[in-house]
Amino acid sequence: MAVLPIRISGDPVLHSPAAPVTLFDDALRILVADMFETMDAAPGVGLAGPQVGVPLRLFTFGWVDDDGTKWRDVAINPELWQSPLAVGPTDEDEESEGCLSFPGERFPLRRAERVILRATNLEGERYEIEAEGWLARIFQHEYDHLDGLLYVDRVEEGYQRLIGKISRKRGWGVPGNAWLPGVDNLED
Repeated sequence: MAVLPIRISGDPVLHSPAAPVTLFDDALRILVADMFETMDAAPGVGLAGPQVGVPLRLFTFGWVDDDGTKWRDVAINPELWQSPLAVGPTDEDEESEGCLSFPGERFPLRRAERVILRATNLEGERYEIEAEGWLARIFQHEYDHLDGLLYVDRVEEGYQRLIGKISRKRGWGVPGNAWLPGVDNLED
């Protein structure tokens, strides 16, 4: 297993829809193992194929609910259904999220409170998870990556200027930028 470089906003693989996984082979098993190792090293709660330069529709996730339930799996060729969004302003304390492909920053973003994820695991078996709260947020965030969207593309207009300023200051927004968890320090 290996920790993989994580692509940073501006790399074309992050801004294009990913292709379906068609081969369930040893190469896919190695990729998924590497993605889990990378996600854990970052540390993160989810990691999508495009974030490690692989334009395939899969993501890993790892989360422990407040009741101690552990969620850890890979979602291959996922489908996602979500409840309607709540109306009103976002709560910066409760609805902020970050992204390993826009590292070190957090912005508020309204997400659906409940989702249903249907996906395939490494054994080629279909599964379904009904999720709410942070697990639902993780699924929506990672699913967006598969459609070529970063969460910073979705935040309220009032934050877009700040996001652009941060991106320019750090030299992001162009192809080829990546960071390696455990090696690169992305603090200012």
